[in-house]
Amino acid sequence: MSDESKEPEEAETKVSGEQQYGAEQIDKLEGLEAVRKRPGMYIGDPDIRGLHHCVFEVLDNSIDEHLAGYCDLIKIAIHVDGSVSITDNGRGIPVDIHPKFGIPAVELVLTSLHAGGKFGQGAYKYSGGLHGVGAKCVNALSDWFKAEVRREGKVHAITFERGKTTKPLEVIGEVPVGQTGTSVTFFPDATIFTDSIEFEFERLAKRLRELAFLNPGLTIELEDERPESAKKTTFYYAKGIEEFVAQLGENKTLVHPEPVVLRGKRKVEVDYDGKLTEDDVFADVVFQYNDSYNDQILCFANSIPNADGGAHLTGFRGALTRAINQYAKANKILKDKDPALSGDDVREGIVCVISVKMPNPRFSSQTKDKLVNAEIEGVVSSIVYDGLQTYFEENPGLAKTIIEKGVNAARAREAARKARETVRKSVLSGGGLPGKLADCSERDPAKSEIYIVEGDSAGGSAKSGRNRTTQAILPLRGKVINVEKARLHRALQNKEIQAMITAIGAGIGDGDQEGAFKLEKVRYHKVIIMTDADVDGSHIRTLLLTFFCRHMPEMVKAGYLYIAQPPLYKVTRKKREEYVADDAALNKILISLGSDDVRLQKPGTSEFVGSDLLQSVLDVLAQMTRFTKTLEGHGGSFRDLLEAAVDGKLPEYLVRVREGNVEEVLYFTSERELLTFASENRDLQLFNEELSEEEEAAFKEKYGTMPRRAVKYELHESTAISKFLERLREFGVQTDPFFSDDKPIYELIEGDGKDTEPSPVFNLFEILDRVLEIGRRGMRIQRFKGLGEMNAKELYSTTMDPATRKLLRVRLDDENDLEADKMFDVLMGDIVEPRKRFIEDNALNVQNLDV
Repeated sequence: MSDESKEPEEAETKVSGEQQYGAEQIDKLEGLEAVRKRPGMYIGDPDIRGLHHCVFEVLDNSIDEHLAGYCDLIKIAIHVDGSVSITDNGRGIPVDIHPKFGIPAVELVLTSLHAGGKFGQGAYKYSGGLHGVGAKCVNALSDWFKAEVRREGKVHAITFERGKTTKPLEVIGEVPVGQTGTSVTFFPDATIFTDSIEFEFERLAKRLRELAFLNPGLTIELEDERPESAKKTTFYYAKGIEEFVAQLGENKTLVHPEPVVLRGKRKVEVDYDGKLTEDDVFADVVFQYNDSYNDQILCFANSIPNADGGAHLTGFRGALTRAINQYAKANKILKDKDPALSGDDVREGIVCVISVKMPNPRFSSQTKDKLVNAEIEGVVSSIVYDGLQTYFEENPGLAKTIIEKGVNAARAREAARKARETVRKSVLSGGGLPGKLADCSERDPAKSEIYIVEGDSAGGSAKSGRNRTTQAILPLRGKVINVEKARLHRALQNKEIQAMITAIGAGIGDGDQEGAFKLEKVRYHKVIIMTDADVDGSHIRTLLLTFFCRHMPEMVKAGYLYIAQPPLYKVTRKKREEYVADDAALNKILISLGSDDVRLQKPGTSEFVGSDLLQSVLDVLAQMTRFTKTLEGHGGSFRDLLEAAVDGKLPEYLVRVREGNVEEVLYFTSERELLTFASENRDLQLFNEELSEEEEAAFKEKYGTMPRRAVKYELHESTAISKFLERLREFGVQTDPFFSDDKPIYELIEGDGKDTEPSPVFNLFEILDRVLEIGRRGMRIQRFKGLGEMNAKELYSTTMDPATRKLLRVRLDDENDLEADKMFDVLMGDIVEPRKRFIEDNALNVQNLDV
């Protein structure tokens, strides 16, 4: 009997194996639950890129305010607790009750998917955020999320946890009527972003720099408040993307000194909910040629980066190729019998930024990596083709230079094709693989790995110690050629490069011709660079990275390239022996060694913290010290912070007030308290209040020539410290009191306590100091410089054993491609000055330098 002929009740509960599929197996995710269940649909993978994408989603709303003409200042701050704030001086998200949904508009747009002001209601015309999911996705993926809105003379605040409202919208203070804007602060949820929840200043700076270039007249400030990486920078560019292109080419030898600027607008039909309306599309295209062998084209739609290009990129590429070939043929620079220059030829050495502003853009996904509006291809193509024809007629010398560069690129491409063919044939005729390769027996690339090792000495140890089934070893003699300074056909003459190409087995170079790189032919899915921890080793590693990133970028983007991390130290204490990767790991070893020898006990009792928990307690205390130090940097103290707590809630703000030579430190547990204090002490101008002439006269009479001064700090440290205190309590540690002046809180007992007196602990941080001191006793530290210093067994166990080794995966994606390109230009390019400047700027940051 077929399934269709069964009774409905039976069909609905059909069992296949042990799995049922009936109505009860169908579920519906409510509200922002869907975002938490499937974050990849909204922000891409929840890795380091997805983490930073959350900042950009909130930031896009501020940029849209600028595009609408209401915002000229945006501030981004990374706080000491790891949270981040985005503040603008736009109109502020509406706070009135929505007539249809009955909740404040700000709560609606931060909790309901596809709610926003960008669906044709007239609030925004040229907007990047059109799906109504950006900020609420960030809300859903945050441990906590707070929005403050300045509108109509009032400050409104609303707070969420993991997408759910925890503190409804309320008025917490007043501001001058003309002061408007929105401030969003959030802390990412570590259960979603399992790789990392630490924001990187440079990754944020790269995107903010782009936005400042794309939006002339907009000032963007970025500040990192974390003490170990504290810095601040401001981005403002009056000339926009002209300065962007100039900066992208600053470390290269330019073919022409000034960028080519092509601008225009065209009317297109725009679909607004099924209604076709003519509207303006603006396109800005700026490019400049240099003498490098790579092209760099960045695409943006309404200030949103489109890493995969799209219609505007297709339009530019086609128009550039047609315009150059048309001019070359018409002016007899290329003869009729000469083949037309290809797109690759005319784009060699170009740096270009394409920016379009358009109503109703359509992207391939929420991450907006690709623009799919078909009509934009024609718009950009028309503006570029017409503009180039005019530009070439007015600048014939430059036109000839660009065409000759394309001809040289075509010749070099043909030479590289022949060189590839030579390498391929020599491989086939010589048995396939280089003689010095010690290959593995496994033939499945996913299970195979190859170590590219510096020198025969380390190569010998690696060959002896390896797992012959899955690990191949390729030793290199000397340094490979710097491919940043050489075309591909010259690089292919280098024996070491030939050996790597043939061992990896996937070809070299781009294109569809014979011998070009094919990712599916890569013989190992882990290509591991293993060099010494000295200057020569670093140089060889950089040369290899340059080669792989320039000529096998697909392999790097696929995640196949790694850097081995040999240990820096061998630590020996008593019978315990460990290999340590860096100084941070060494500190953890000290905690581990010290905690093995001590017991933490309550005075006069048998109650103690178990040895299995003591190390966790010490780790928490070590992390807390970072926040207590920043608190001291504000002028406060950790002890005073604890004493100022109200019902267990630590203060959120600190204000230092100086009157003459006397300074007072005040703590406030809420912003409402702070605003009340500010309104009662207007002379301090805590929020940059504008004082009337009468007020200024009154304050001058009251304080004379020594007016009071004050500075305020938002204590993001408090959130982190509260969590650390809670964690200590979970471990069984008493945190109240944290400090004691007379009676010890705990006692530290070394060993079994028979030979030493217990050490009294009057504040919990003493536990950490004492354990570190104990851990250092009798320790012997050996530093490794070269792989050859380790025997085969040591090398395998520390650097090659999959169970214990540490590998760094090399990332090369569209987000960091620009920074990687810039770094290769600086470190490996022809121009010396940027390299000298880089060395001077970073000389004091060098650690473990071997000379």
